[in-house]
Parts: sequence; C-alpha cells; structure tokens
Amino acid sequence: MSYFTTAGAPMPDIAMEKPDGSSVQPSDYRGGKLVIFFYPKDNTPGCTSEAKDFSALKAEFGQAGCAILGVSKDSPKKHQNFIAKHDLTVDLATDAEEGGLSDALGIWAEKKMYGKTFMGMVRSTYLVDAEGQIVQVWNKVKVNGHAAEVLAAVQAL
Repeated sequence: MSYFTTAGAPMPDIAMEKPDGSSVQPSDYRGGKLVIFFYPKDNTPGCTSEAKDFSALKAEFGQAGCAILGVSKDSPKKHQNFIAKHDLTVDLATDAEEGGLSDALGIWAEKKMYGKTFMGMVRSTYLVDAEGQIVQVWNKVKVNGHAAEVLAAVQAL
C-alpha cells in the first residue's frame, strides 16, 4: 500500500482492542460518519491536547451524526489511565498488532527525531462516510485548532 491512504479509498476494516478488552473496527460505525484520529502516544503534550480537544467537541460531532475514535499503539491499560487522568469522553482503541489499521493506512512509518530513526505513528485523521469510504484525510496533523477544523468538515459533509 502507498504511504498514506487517500480520500476516495475504502477504510480498511481491521479490528482493534478497546480499553475494556472488547473489539472495535471501522465497520461498527457504518450508517453514520466516523472520525478516526491516530496519535503517537498517550499522556504526551500534543496527544493529550488533541484528545482533550476532540472530547470537548464530542457533543457537536454527535449532533452532526459523527462518532470519534482515537487510536494509538498504547495498551488498553494505558488508554484506561489516559482516559481517567484527563476525563476524556472520546472512544480510544489500541492498534498494537503488526499489520493493523495504522499499517494498512501507511501511517505506522519511519520517523526521525534528534538524529535517531524509529518506527512511529504519523499523527493523522480520517473522516469516513456512512458507507465506509474515506472522504477526507489530514496527514502530519498540527494539533492546535485541528479538532475544530475536522468538525467543520464533518458538518459540511
């Protein structure tokens, strides 16, 4: 698959684990819109801000017929702690399996920081329509104002 899946493609339907140990996959949200935001790591400044921003706008997303799902490679237990520590209201999922959703989308990728090369999550957001098609993609997201920008796109859909 190419680096970064683009709008117009179907959202791959790969199962992930929720903090309570149950399974979730994109097709569970069919019939309504879905925003999936992928972030590198729980409890880091940018990821915390992003999750809090989406949580703050959850009611507005709901009014627009859209669910929100945050995804990282962190364990379900780390997600539980992240949710509790920051009073998050958005659903989170763990995409820890090799060949998971982030791999299929091309956003689990080689990154460089401070002269070191490593594999990591490229902060990305996908807007998926009621039929499971990706209608908009934000890659290499900057957190400030992002949740509001995504909400505007959801409301325009």
